[in-house]
Amino acid sequence: MLAMCVAASWSCRRQIGEPASARARSVVLVTIDTLRADRLGAYGYARARTPVLDSLAQVGTRFERAYAPAPITLTSHASLLSGRYPAGHGARHNGLRVSSDVPLLTEMLAKAGFSTAAFVGAFPLDKRFGLDRGFQVYGDRMPRVAGRLASERPGRVVIDDATAWLKNQQGSQFFLWVHLFEPHAPYGQPGDGRPTDVRYDDEVAEADAQIGRLLGALPARGETVIVVAGDHGEAFGEHGEVAHSIFVYDTTLRVPLIVAGPGVRSHVSNSAVSLVDVAPTIARLVQLPAIDADGVDLSPALDGRPVPPRLLYAESFAPLVDFGWSPLRSVREGQWKYVDAPRPELFDVVADPEERVDRAASEPARVSAMRDRVNRYSSETAPASATVDKEAMARLQALGYVGSGRGRSSTRADPKDRRELAASIARIMSGELQGDTLRRAVEAVLVQDPDNPQMNMRLGFVLADEGQCGKALPFFVKSMALGMPGADPHLGAARCLTAMRLLDRAGNELYEANRAEPDNPVVLANLGILLSDLRRPDDAVSHLGRAVWLDPEFHEARFNLALAHARAGRPADAAREASELLRRLPADAPQRAEVQRLLATVEGR
Repeated sequence: MLAMCVAASWSCRRQIGEPASARARSVVLVTIDTLRADRLGAYGYARARTPVLDSLAQVGTRFERAYAPAPITLTSHASLLSGRYPAGHGARHNGLRVSSDVPLLTEMLAKAGFSTAAFVGAFPLDKRFGLDRGFQVYGDRMPRVAGRLASERPGRVVIDDATAWLKNQQGSQFFLWVHLFEPHAPYGQPGDGRPTDVRYDDEVAEADAQIGRLLGALPARGETVIVVAGDHGEAFGEHGEVAHSIFVYDTTLRVPLIVAGPGVRSHVSNSAVSLVDVAPTIARLVQLPAIDADGVDLSPALDGRPVPPRLLYAESFAPLVDFGWSPLRSVREGQWKYVDAPRPELFDVVADPEERVDRAASEPARVSAMRDRVNRYSSETAPASATVDKEAMARLQALGYVGSGRGRSSTRADPKDRRELAASIARIMSGELQGDTLRRAVEAVLVQDPDNPQMNMRLGFVLADEGQCGKALPFFVKSMALGMPGADPHLGAARCLTAMRLLDRAGNELYEANRAEPDNPVVLANLGILLSDLRRPDDAVSHLGRAVWLDPEFHEARFNLALAHARAGRPADAAREASELLRRLPADAPQRAEVQRLLATVEGR
């Protein structure tokens, strides 16, 4: 009981089920990436370690049947903040920008005088994709790790930023959105011997703990509505799917949705609702005008009444955008859910909630009628704006979001006929496979899909790690020829060419990498190291100095910068960089001895 009152103390003063009369003054929206509803204690999971969210669910309204409009991070969040289905906001897949003419809830809140801030945990929600409109603060800066710009950051860092902002909100009316990337793959430490589902649960527990920190920092809790939602679920083999984004089964569409605070009863709603309903509901709770949205105001449910039944839509254009396969579009109405595909599916989700029995063949009239309804929401045509810049695509692929070449297939295959291939790619991209298992998995994918640029590059790196650069190089070259974006295939090729002592060709690849990703510290450092080895220390200093300026904690680059200064006959500059590196390295870092030897040499000791 203590945990519940700490987590949701604004409601501990009233009886469960008693309506709150206080007006909602501020709103905190928490979205948790890749969170399955059935992994929370409030939704019946016996092994859950989610006391904060369970407490919120107990004192607020928990929606038992809430669904994402897409199993994709950016798409789902764009619907959540606009109240529109994907066709209405334009961000049909990660990397595709939200249409600038689509109003967002946050713009209305800012105009109404709210202080607005967002702090997000992963690159798919970077401000470049258009969700920053209306936010006075949009915290999306990712850390650098050994020169590389990371595509995610820990939830504790996100909450640190959010709680720091909250300290300045005493007495103000605010809207705060916090996005946590836990429990997105890779879960914990792959390869530590523990089962995947255990590590997933650990990350769910970590997200819960961080939400507890956030709620503990809230000013004026009694005037603040808390909305917590998953953006989509996660598949662990159901329907042959691994991870998310391809299929639109409820494994990846069903999400937790919890609302607690003033004006919200303790209640479990069994009405079917969508994340497009969140924006209209928040607008109503803080007494803003109704917004132009596909979603509806869920106030009846928050007062303990049913939401009027209606049709709900969901889609995934990832199969089309990533692989050239058919997109999947779905509608649910009452007990029925229809999935439009080359071979359509129809499920009675009341009698068959796991969607195991396809009723399409026995219900042709219903299939025809529901296909017409799907087409009212969206055609199956690729969005005209379905282009992602190369740097963004490379970072999304590093997170496992973009699987292959874009639209390479001349025919649109049914994703169901490619589910084994999709699952294999998802396992590879998840980080769960290592060593020989990883190599065999990539080789198997390339047997089925030999022109997959991502998998060609992956096999190149696996072989290079095994010391087989002669075999690795052709895969890097093929990956580039197939249009693999970003610097990584060039870096892989340069690594192998250097090992093979083909230094001029290695240099050419590094220059190409620099053109692909200007100001990438890893590229600059590798180029500087190569130039230093070629006895061009002044050119090396220029590139290494830039790398260190971009990432002061890039220790390998700073060491080689000191070495290049020494080779250029500038011992004082070399000593300065070596001393700075010693200052930055941890006291127990094994590299300290080598840096100290270099420092002693340039100082003449």
